[in-house]
Amino acid sequence: MSTLHITFALLGAAVILAVIVYNLWYNARHAPRKAREAVADATPQSDVRREPALDGSAQALDAPEGLREPGWVDGQGPGPDAAKPTGLFGQGRRVKAKAAQAGQSRATGLTPMPTAAQQDEAQALAVQAAQAGLEPAAHSPSPAAPAPAEPPSQEFDSLVFSVAPLALDKPVSGEAALAALPPTHRIGKKQFLVQGLNIQTRQWEAPHAGSRYSEFQAAIQLANRQGALNELEFSEFVLKTQDFADAIGAEPDFPDMLHEVARGREVDGFAAANDAVLNLMLVAQRATWSPGYINQCAARHGFKPSLTPGRLVLPAVQPHMPPVLALSYDSQAAMADDLDHTPINEILFTLDVPNVDRAENAFERLRHILGELAETMEGNITDPDGRKLPAMAIESIGADLNQLYEALEARGFPAGSPSALKLFS
Repeated sequence: MSTLHITFALLGAAVILAVIVYNLWYNARHAPRKAREAVADATPQSDVRREPALDGSAQALDAPEGLREPGWVDGQGPGPDAAKPTGLFGQGRRVKAKAAQAGQSRATGLTPMPTAAQQDEAQALAVQAAQAGLEPAAHSPSPAAPAPAEPPSQEFDSLVFSVAPLALDKPVSGEAALAALPPTHRIGKKQFLVQGLNIQTRQWEAPHAGSRYSEFQAAIQLANRQGALNELEFSEFVLKTQDFADAIGAEPDFPDMLHEVARGREVDGFAAANDAVLNLMLVAQRATWSPGYINQCAARHGFKPSLTPGRLVLPAVQPHMPPVLALSYDSQAAMADDLDHTPINEILFTLDVPNVDRAENAFERLRHILGELAETMEGNITDPDGRKLPAMAIESIGADLNQLYEALEARGFPAGSPSALKLFS
């Protein structure tokens, strides 16, 4: 073999070795980041393969709806399987904010964004649970924490319900009332609820065995994120309430249908103009993330697993409330067999503005969490369309949210209040 042949052979071997070394380096640099096996400050949820606990998912309005999933229904905001949002703001039914582009994205208005169907249902179930004086198990903020005391029942709010009083000639037992109740708590897409005035406590509450009631009242929602009360739903409300009244010997006093339907449309119009779900993304700069790594980083900021794969929630301080924030990523990746090598390059953070108490400082907490995670996980903060958000644009979002909070408070629907939870469910 000549010297030339040996030289070419050595050069070929060097090139092959260089390619192998480069591939090893590239794969190591860009492989999904894995969760550390032992982290001193991590919360006890290192085993990402276990079934999600019912501890912090939807304390559910989310079951608020629970998120209620919030802290309950996991929820508020689009689930991991929902259509990807296309603007900073989205509304459960119809609205998303248009972003002005002067080298940056800025929310200036509201426009529709679809909400996951599971979230709406969870939220509705949570509201029913709250009316019944019960808290779904999924709402407890921590598996080790003692169950919070049951919240006191509240009389129907005329701002969000059409109420029909039912007068009685004599008290009725809770057993009789339960037997006469219709099997469903929904009429169309609206909640249908019945309360009784407890003779002993003089409090309005959902009927239960062992109590006696001096009068009842039935109610149907005037509006929610599915739209306003219509004539057909009100007619069915009258029929169901009349059947219940006949069974317990009560005399109902129904409001005028046209007046209540008009009220529902008016409330629905206000809700449509002031309903917003804020969506911000964290997008990987170089190396992608594994589900275990995301869960571990999020746990340091208080996020808890929910019942939905690929969805974590930040529970509210107060019990029976929706989660403050929701974090979601690809649900298929969350259910993959190999969680350490499943790549994820973006995470969606959701703030359901009307369903979170203003005192929670949700937006400021979101900014803080995003800032720290962006540094720790080497990611960029963007809108759902992938446009990077500078600090000035994020500050402008905070100003828009303050205006929204003030509009809700002026109308009697403070964010996170019982009336807001029912209207924006």
